[in-house]
Amino acid sequence: MAIPEFNEIKAPAMQFFTDGKLHKISDVFEALGKQFELTPDELNEMLPSGTQRRWHNRVNWACYDLFRAGLLDRPKKGWYIITDLGRKLAAEKPKYIDREYLMRFPQFVEFAKASAKAPKGDEEPKLDAANIGLIKGNTPDEIFEAAYVMLHARLKKEVLELVKKMDPYRFEQLVIDLLVAMGYGGSREEAGRVTKMSNDHGIDGVINDDPLGLDVIYLQAKRWKQTVGREEIQKFVGALAGQQAHKGVFITTSDFGSTATDYARKVSQKVILIDGDRLAELMIQHNIGVTRSRSREIKEVDNDYFDDE
Repeated sequence: MAIPEFNEIKAPAMQFFTDGKLHKISDVFEALGKQFELTPDELNEMLPSGTQRRWHNRVNWACYDLFRAGLLDRPKKGWYIITDLGRKLAAEKPKYIDREYLMRFPQFVEFAKASAKAPKGDEEPKLDAANIGLIKGNTPDEIFEAAYVMLHARLKKEVLELVKKMDPYRFEQLVIDLLVAMGYGGSREEAGRVTKMSNDHGIDGVINDDPLGLDVIYLQAKRWKQTVGREEIQKFVGALAGQQAHKGVFITTSDFGSTATDYARKVSQKVILIDGDRLAELMIQHNIGVTRSRSREIKEVDNDYFDDE
């Protein structure tokens, strides 16, 4: 089955804690994972950021909401035990507990009010779906990451569209700027001197593989709309052989056909293919043609600071 939404986890979590024992959160991961019959792949699926397993994130937030409603107590971070109020609710055996359901508990209402942002002055915070996180099926972390992924995808699309409109000379400069930012070619001035986009025998340019120039990389860069096929890669590999070169990078603003990628994998030379999507991704990663718009620093409690032991 698919990984359950974090709201679907809360009712089973309440039943898990009815034994009255203090449990660490990893106990909940394991027990509910078995109850929901999750596969190893589902248990290990990561959030887009790669920083946490999705299953762990959802269980963590489910238990945190129950704690904020006064249904669980948390003596220390990552450890939970059921409260008297939680026992009463568990005895009713609710089948589904979401944040709207938890609004019946005054402690959760206060938490929601504190989490909501007052528009101005002393005006009462508005408790609606937007500002207390009542977005079905997603934890706050997932909502944050989904927004980041969406903004990143939009930026990548905009970057690629602008690259496709560049004149050949500006595109040449872009390739140099990117490779220097990635650590190739030495300084920007050195890279500019050694790189000549001349279409000489199938090679568009040469750039140092290291600051000392102990090895070089041969380049082919094309602002194409059509898919690059095997024939173009064969020509490039042939040009590498003519130069007795063993490293090459082929960059295009379009994409590569399957026959082209298969061929590049099989040749003896090390040939890297960079399509438009990856080109835009690398530009963003190395801050070429983009600038920081805004940032949000997410902090968490430093438990060592508050630990008296």
